[in-house]
Amino acid sequence: MQQIESIILYCSNQINRERTIYSIYHLLNGKKSSQTIQDAHLFSLKKFFGIYDQLSREDFEEIIQGMLNKSWMKIIGNHRYCLTSHGMTLLEAGQLPEYINGWNYNHVTNLFWERLSLLIQVVSNIMFGETKYIPIQKNQEVHKWIKFFLKNVNIPKIEIGSTAYSELLECFKAGSSVDPSLVVFRLTGFHQIGLTPHQAARQLNLNIHDYQIGFTNTLHYLLSYIKEDGKQYKILPYLIYDLMQNDELTLTTRKTQRLLNQGYTLDMIANIRKLKLSTIEDHLVELALNMEGFSIDSYVDKELQKEILEISQRIATKQLKLIREKIMNATYFQIRLVLAKYGDR
Repeated sequence: MQQIESIILYCSNQINRERTIYSIYHLLNGKKSSQTIQDAHLFSLKKFFGIYDQLSREDFEEIIQGMLNKSWMKIIGNHRYCLTSHGMTLLEAGQLPEYINGWNYNHVTNLFWERLSLLIQVVSNIMFGETKYIPIQKNQEVHKWIKFFLKNVNIPKIEIGSTAYSELLECFKAGSSVDPSLVVFRLTGFHQIGLTPHQAARQLNLNIHDYQIGFTNTLHYLLSYIKEDGKQYKILPYLIYDLMQNDELTLTTRKTQRLLNQGYTLDMIANIRKLKLSTIEDHLVELALNMEGFSIDSYVDKELQKEILEISQRIATKQLKLIREKIMNATYFQIRLVLAKYGDR
């Protein structure tokens, strides 16, 4: 079974018929909608958020059709699918990527790769005394970063290449289940052009989807290892310099939060920011999702909070419509807030 299929089976099982199959597509793509962000939390799928933004809708539908043809899933109506008993057996026997952490790393994965690939190209050419070559990355911010690195790294230039090699080697040795070739085959160096994703997939005899997920899994492993255990290294910490901000809030939600802290009501904030009230409500849901100390008591009284949670648990659903049918005095916004605050706990 392919890794992409294992992930889709897992996500489908977690969603448990409560969302359409396209909610999984939006999750893997990292769609920045309030619905997708809330689903990632509610169904405990944050690690898969934004891990495969290259996946096209057509390819996703082809994968789903293949799983239907193999009787791993079945249609239950309105773009909703569930696992068959065979699909459940495969899910229980399958393995998910060990280091994937889309919620923490999807926004920095591409930049980390651009830095790593340019670093290897530059230090490789320095080792061989080559000064005339075309940079593998065009991003000017990455060019500024490599200049910052070369100016600040406290190692003789001639030793940078061997030091980078030994640090990466040690890094990969610590991750027994990662395959370095997924990344190494893509690297460009002195008189050596890195492979494209499709070329690397063919070289490793992998389906392109599994290659892309394996590649991301390996980059997430490196990001995590450098962040947690890389302080003793001289070069690798520069790769994540200024990337790990630990701030899960979007910039627009931060602006709304500042106005809330100044005492403005939601209607006033919508007028000030010239946004729809529903957009400001989305920002509050994001605050409830990401800030443990954020109080929703001003918007939903405690008795109603308790009632919403009890109904959600009793009828075993996170579908807003089904919950509201049982509690007509609650608005959709109030239900979303309560589920955002407590729904995955």
